[in-house]
Amino acid sequence: MNDFRRMTIFVTGVFFFALIIFGCQKETDADTIGPDFSLLDLSGQERTLGEFKGKVVLLDFWATWCLPCKMSLPKLVKLQKENRDKGLIILGVSLDNPESMSNKDLLVFKEKNNINYPILRANQKILQDYFKDSSIAIPTLFIIDREGRIRDKIVGYEPGAVEKGLLDVLK
Repeated sequence: MNDFRRMTIFVTGVFFFALIIFGCQKETDADTIGPDFSLLDLSGQERTLGEFKGKVVLLDFWATWCLPCKMSLPKLVKLQKENRDKGLIILGVSLDNPESMSNKDLLVFKEKNNINYPILRANQKILQDYFKDSSIAIPTLFIIDREGRIRDKIVGYEPGAVEKGLLDVLK
């Protein structure tokens, strides 16, 4: 039994390690226009992609229960702070279930983690529009240029990938 438990822990650890390292993919399709959306932020205000035309938008699909998502938060907070004047706007799109994670709970999480960008609530339409027929993996980040084109798609947590993807777009 003790050997079985060790083996289970080992296999689980290898699986999560592989998921974090090898599950990170980078996809680019610069010809695709980012689908507009209408989502509510935590205060109940409607936000659309169109209102950020002329800015570089980093659309981050994430959840509070996702460890790689939480690992990326300090970097995203830093990126927003350092690049706001260059026209960067980060939008966190929460995939948390509203029944188990209320807006109030998300606000507490936002404050606790010093998140300095809007958090929006996902709906089925945005998931269909951005993920199409592929499975949804989080974190997934879409870099949308000033003209509204998707310039990069980064799946998983990969240190340095977002910064690299933003280099040309923020010029």
